[in-house]
Amino acid sequence: MQITSVQPEVVTFGESMGLFTAQDTRGLEYASTLHKSFGGAESNVAIGLARLGHRSGWCGWLGNDPLGQMIMKSIRGEGVDVSRAKLKEEMATGLMIRENLPGKSSVHYYRKLSAASYMTPSELDRDYIASAKILHVTGITAAISPSSLKTVQEAIQIAKDAGVKVSFDPNVRLKLWTIDEARPVLLSLAEQADYFLPGLDELKLLYDEENTERIFERLSALQAVSIVKGGPDLTYVLDDGRIDQVPYVKAEQVLDTVGAGDGFCAGFLAGLLQGKTPLEATKLGSLIGSMVIQAVGDWEALPTHAQVEAALNNIQHIER
Repeated sequence: MQITSVQPEVVTFGESMGLFTAQDTRGLEYASTLHKSFGGAESNVAIGLARLGHRSGWCGWLGNDPLGQMIMKSIRGEGVDVSRAKLKEEMATGLMIRENLPGKSSVHYYRKLSAASYMTPSELDRDYIASAKILHVTGITAAISPSSLKTVQEAIQIAKDAGVKVSFDPNVRLKLWTIDEARPVLLSLAEQADYFLPGLDELKLLYDEENTERIFERLSALQAVSIVKGGPDLTYVLDDGRIDQVPYVKAEQVLDTVGAGDGFCAGFLAGLLQGKTPLEATKLGSLIGSMVIQAVGDWEALPTHAQVEAALNNIQHIER
């Protein structure tokens, strides 16, 4: 049967997991209640783009179980095209459990042998990717299994053959692999990207280098426009030999920093789709990242286009 859908401007795929969060600060061992949601870097970005008024598609694998069904319905309900996503029989949806302890937040993963770890290049829809404007991938998908890595590599090749821009966020997760395992893989993927969106702390790990100037010299050798998050209250934009700085947008309150990077990515990609330069798109990404950290949740706080416009124009909400 032929699958029909509205062609997305941005296509992404990866693992989305059930998310349970302990509701007090005593730690998971003593928490009496857990809040149920879901999370995943790629689906977060897809939702962020949809809320900003852009067509996005997410192509992950989930188990055909209650968690997988909840995640699929939720992503679809946010306006993301999931026509190429799959609910896999006799496979399990991955799970992460978060606990918020005084002064820190910890995540425990239960994703070994999850449905997403079985993703294979053969099930990619080549035309779907080739018809997009941007393919967005992350290092998380590359880390979860050898077949998932091959799927990322094949998707990038499909995009490049079709002239589709490739956006790559390394999202270094050292609970999934060691830095020695991650370094050659992620640097190879960065070399193929058109837009590379690392954090400065991630680059220090990937390049095994603390000196920012030398890190930027390495980045300048890439073909990609590099957007480096995590400087001293600013983001660096390296584009065609030029380095610009974009100050952070000040947040009135910080309630939850989880999801800020995905919000930034969604805003940056939305800016590119709107015809903005990488520098202008980075400013939009910074605003959305600031908006996300002022509420709790992996994706729930991602703003709509109307909310962004209100923030840009300093429109205050008044209810009588």
